[in-house]
Amino acid sequence: MKKTRATAIPDDVESLKQQLLEMQTLLQKSQRESLRHQQESERVQKESAHHQREAKRFQQLYNHALEQWQLALRKRFAASSEGHPGQGELFNEVEECLTPSAEEVAADETITYTRKKSRRPSLSAELPREDVVHDIADADKVCDDCGHDLHQMGEEVSEKLEFIPATVKVIRHIRPKYSCRCCEQQATRTTIKIAPAPASLLPKSIATPTLLSQIITAKYQFGLPLYRQEALFKSFGIELHRQTMSRWLIRVSRQLMPLYQRLHALMLERPALWSDDTPVKVLDVDKVQCTMWVYGCGGDKPESLPNNTASPPNIVLYDYQDGRGGIHPNTFLAGYHGLLHVDGYAGYHGTDAMLAGCWAHARRKFIEAKAVQPKGKTGRADQALNLIQKLYGIEKSIRQLSIEDKRAARQAHSAPIMEQLKAWLDKALHQVPPKNAIGKAIGYTLNQWDKLQIYLEHGAAAIDNNRAERAIKPFVIGRKNWLFSNSRSGAQASAMLYSLIETAKANDVPPGVYLTALFEQLPHLTDGESVDHLLPWAIRL
Repeated sequence: MKKTRATAIPDDVESLKQQLLEMQTLLQKSQRESLRHQQESERVQKESAHHQREAKRFQQLYNHALEQWQLALRKRFAASSEGHPGQGELFNEVEECLTPSAEEVAADETITYTRKKSRRPSLSAELPREDVVHDIADADKVCDDCGHDLHQMGEEVSEKLEFIPATVKVIRHIRPKYSCRCCEQQATRTTIKIAPAPASLLPKSIATPTLLSQIITAKYQFGLPLYRQEALFKSFGIELHRQTMSRWLIRVSRQLMPLYQRLHALMLERPALWSDDTPVKVLDVDKVQCTMWVYGCGGDKPESLPNNTASPPNIVLYDYQDGRGGIHPNTFLAGYHGLLHVDGYAGYHGTDAMLAGCWAHARRKFIEAKAVQPKGKTGRADQALNLIQKLYGIEKSIRQLSIEDKRAARQAHSAPIMEQLKAWLDKALHQVPPKNAIGKAIGYTLNQWDKLQIYLEHGAAAIDNNRAERAIKPFVIGRKNWLFSNSRSGAQASAMLYSLIETAKANDVPPGVYLTALFEQLPHLTDGESVDHLLPWAIRL
């Protein structure tokens, strides 16, 4: 059988050796080529994996930037949930009322446009009435057909609201002085008698309780800065400079310190409190950020209580501090061991209170995540929001229950939903990037989970900290007008006056009426006398 060249094996040793050397050379060359191809393949795979990682990283950066851009647009241009109109909204509210909605425009395009009839404002029956009779002449009170006299069969009444500008007057306090003529003639020591000066909150000033009440409520309740009040008083022919009013407010606030301290002591006796903070700019304080804290107890309405049981008063206190360190809430709440509703700020961790989380903050994170989802699509944010909405639905249904019944209802209905939500969060945590909107929402909720479920075990607790946010809102709205405080003493005075106004409002007492009564009665307070009868819910108006 003829052997091929590839398989032929020489018979002599030298030829076999030469063939082996050639084959060894070819084998080494083949191995080198194979290794080179393997290395090249590995290099290509590494480069491909690197490019894939870079592409994924840039995609995540793009998605993150897109989310931030969408959230910034939403924050700037979307409708706000604030109950009070912003400064820009005050100038176009008439145009907004006259502009048809999208549904009305669609209806106009398909059928016909029908404007909704505006509701006539109601006039309270408690307002004083003045009757103006518009009668026909006596000569016309005869029948045109038969000439007989007409009798009154009824009347038509229409009401219009008259506005009378504020009346300003000067009250002259006259104190007659009496002396002895006999002593005067004998050139001896003359006896002079005069009635004591009436008690006044600010002696030797022109300020009256009503004037101080007007200035304080105008600034701290309705957000009217002192320079605008100065112009307003000038329109009445009164030269009242803003520096004078500012000094008055600081002096008044110092005299209100006993009431503030009493409110503080009463607050620390309550089983559940809430707190929030907001920055404030103070010109003479060398700090990057000063802070106005707010603390309170109670809700928008007194909680349901057994029959013949008085509702505990609601208290709202502001506390100005030069910074935002945790030492400030620790000092204000020293010795307090009850519940404290807060946001995720770590500064509260040093207090002795039991911290309860805020589901409104967690829900807000998922709402932001939903805002950046593709329109018309349902995502993970919707799943979380559906479960959170169920928790709020349960709270709405048990609002009027007692503390014990609230706890039982939460254990029976809210706890299973919380377990379902926790399982979903744990699973979704590993399926989404941690830096995008939904990842941040999930991470925040899990980090706050222990505090978020505190309300299940305590009937006195609330599901969120919205009461604190509503309490701090008047200060935030006022800050848009007056922008900053000139001094630390001015910021502290603002904290004092905001506290009394918001506490009065929380107990359904008109702040202006309360402050007027307070400034009339406070000067008669003796040293060491209790101030309980001057608190908003106890004062004689």
